[in-house]
Amino acid sequence: MSNNNLHDCVRASMQEFFRDLDGTDPAGLHDMLVKAVEKPLLEVVMEQAQNNQSRAAQWLGLNRNTLRKKLLEHKLID
Repeated sequence: MSNNNLHDCVRASMQEFFRDLDGTDPAGLHDMLVKAVEKPLLEVVMEQAQNNQSRAAQWLGLNRNTLRKKLLEHKLID
């Protein structure tokens, strides 16, 4: 595993993203980044919580209904 922490990985990815834009202005950057990070976060937390939504919600500091909404948005549950 790399020695990079999450902060450094996000910083490097964002710098690469702006390089790839080559001067073009980005749009919806915050929403794009939140969605990119949120799905893998939910996947890993749900796996570690053995798909127990109440436990996962507690770990994430979310209301269980909010977690369920996010899981549905990311198509992680039906």
